[in-house]
Amino acid sequence: MNDWTQTQPALVPLDTVRKLSGLALLQGMMQGDYPPPPMAETLDFHLHEVAPGRVVFQGRLAGRFYNPLGTVHGGYSATLLDSAMACAVHSTLEPGEIYTTMEFKVQLVRALTEEVGSVLATGKVLHRGRRSATAEANLTSEDGKLFAHGTTTCMIMPITQ
Repeated sequence: MNDWTQTQPALVPLDTVRKLSGLALLQGMMQGDYPPPPMAETLDFHLHEVAPGRVVFQGRLAGRFYNPLGTVHGGYSATLLDSAMACAVHSTLEPGEIYTTMEFKVQLVRALTEEVGSVLATGKVLHRGRRSATAEANLTSEDGKLFAHGTTTCMIMPITQ
C-alpha cells in the first residue's frame, strides 16, 4: 500500500471520478492509488483517516504559514476545516455524483503557531439529503486542544460533463 504523502499531487481524471463512489476515491487517495490534490502539498496536509461520513486531515504547521503578527494565518485553519467538512460529504457520494461547497463558516478559538506541531481537522456529516448536505469539523492539536471549528453546506449534483 502506498502512502498519500509519497504520491505526486495531481488531478484525478473526471472519467475516473465518475465511476467511483466518493468513499472509494478518498480511500484510493489515502492508499496512494490516486494522487492527492496539489493544494495538499502547498499547505502540507494529508488525509489521515477516511470512513463513511467522516474524514480526518493532518497538517504540519510551519513558519511559512505565518501572518505578519507571527501566528498561523486564519486561512490555513479555514482551508483545513473546509477540506475536512467537504470531504466528509464527498465520502457519501454515489458514483456519478459530485459536490461543491455553497458556504462555510469558521470560528477561530485560539492562535496557532508552529510550536503546536501537527493539527487534526476532523470532519463529519450532519445531514445528507438528495441535493445538499451539511457537515461540521474541529481543528485540534494532537492532544485534543481545540483551535477552530466550522460548519458547511454543500450542493450535490450529477456529473454532467
